[in-house]
Amino acid sequence: MLQKDTKIGHSSHVVTLDVRPQLLDALTALRDRVAAARFPLPLAGAPRARANRNELLAQLDDYLVPRLQAPEAPLLAVIGGSTGAGKSTLVNSLVGRVVSEAGVLRPTTRTPVLVCHPDDHHWFSGMRVLPDLTRVWVPRQVEGEGPEDEDDDALTPVLEDGERVLRVETAGTLPQGLALLDAPDIDSLVDENRLLAARLVSAADVWIMVTTASRYADAVPWHLLRTAKEYDASLVTVLDRVPHQVVTEVSRQYGALLTKAGLGEVPRFTVPELPESTGNGGLLPATAVAPLRAWLTHRAQDPDARALAVSRTARGVLDSLKARMPELAAAVAAQHSAAVRLTTAVEEAYESEHARVRNRLQAGGVLAGDALKRWRSYPLDCSAGELLDALVGSLSALLVCAVSAADARVDEAWRREPGGGAPELADRDPELESAEHRIGMAVRRWRRVLEEYAEEEVRAVGELQGATPPEPEVVAALVATALLGGRRARAAGENLAERIGAQGALRLRDRGGRLLSEYLDTVLGAERERRLAPLDGLGVTPEPQAELIAALSLLQKER
Repeated sequence: MLQKDTKIGHSSHVVTLDVRPQLLDALTALRDRVAAARFPLPLAGAPRARANRNELLAQLDDYLVPRLQAPEAPLLAVIGGSTGAGKSTLVNSLVGRVVSEAGVLRPTTRTPVLVCHPDDHHWFSGMRVLPDLTRVWVPRQVEGEGPEDEDDDALTPVLEDGERVLRVETAGTLPQGLALLDAPDIDSLVDENRLLAARLVSAADVWIMVTTASRYADAVPWHLLRTAKEYDASLVTVLDRVPHQVVTEVSRQYGALLTKAGLGEVPRFTVPELPESTGNGGLLPATAVAPLRAWLTHRAQDPDARALAVSRTARGVLDSLKARMPELAAAVAAQHSAAVRLTTAVEEAYESEHARVRNRLQAGGVLAGDALKRWRSYPLDCSAGELLDALVGSLSALLVCAVSAADARVDEAWRREPGGGAPELADRDPELESAEHRIGMAVRRWRRVLEEYAEEEVRAVGELQGATPPEPEVVAALVATALLGGRRARAAGENLAERIGAQGALRLRDRGGRLLSEYLDTVLGAERERRLAPLDGLGVTPEPQAELIAALSLLQKER
């Protein structure tokens, strides 16, 4: 990742970024694999995996890829911190004029504000960093004067609902090569602001964590500090609004906490509590922020210091991939394993019911109830058409019961699986036709094809014997009864043989039996696939796990 160019005649080294095309290609491929990872099933580790994926994607999109593509771009320092820490006042004071709203109402920083030197404006006017934030322009300032006479409304784009923006300002008081970004509160009560703040911090070359004398032990800023340490990012902390009478003690205690957390080497600046610190658009005296401003100016303008700050953060993100990518891949694998268990539950339930239906057919289970009553009264008090109607209804009922039983088994199995609680798996479109309707249609189609088979056989018998052939509907009713009635319908087979001959009866029963088997497979298979469709729609496959590991391996090789 890093290259060292030795200066001849000097003992120091210039640290530069490794921006070889092969490394960028490998990084882009890895970014695409991360973006493709999905965690739709509500497993125990899914929320963490989604958060890790989003954080990693933000660091790749908003920082690492843009930085490697344009290593000469200005240093971006993101100022983050808790509600009321004084971030906006600090930014305004570093710039020397009000560029970011500061006030008592919280959260004040709803729209992030980026400030850069006018000559650096082009680096941030496009979508090089934070590409999905809409740029909002402000009137260009003339140094020492107010905004030029421009129509403010013409500079504000029409935004869609929920569209997020980045306000860009320029200030000649900032050194060229340095940009400051005032982020929303990291502990904002507004979820969107809090998530955006975390993402903006991930886009930084330098993280500036701001806390106060009264809140320096709060959990939220320490979480970000530990994250920065984990990624070995270029980090600065600012202890803001410290009363004069306790500045030594508070600074000592804060330093002890940093040292205990392994952050003792982090540059630390203290800003005293002044009337301007409470906001209302005030600026702190230049002397109050002079040390921090000098530190930032040195990082932006000294080639060695700048290269070291940028390369350290970039290297930290890259090094963190060694642990983060396998963790992401493991979460993807857990999703696939859960999906396999859910799929297996569906397949086993339908296979079991399929076998039960076949056993019922062999035992003549369809010839029961109204169908049995019709058969016993046929042909004296029941026509062939009525018998067929009753058999079709009984077969449909058997299949509907099988599907209902299979779905009940699936529901029970899925309730025992954490992944089975995904909302997408429970959604059933009320406008879709019911299983009863679908099965009824399929069984009626089976009946029509069976009647066509009967007609063909009757014509063949008529051509061979020359006698008056039997009614095709009667033949169809008899073969349907023989196929569905088991031992109870032995008489139907004998009657069929008398009407079309033993060979014709055997041939028709074989064709009708294969047709019945095909329709059973089709009907139950279609219902099984319909039950699996929401799960398949989640797109949980085994490929992403291997692709994530392969992308990491390629990146490590290029490094």
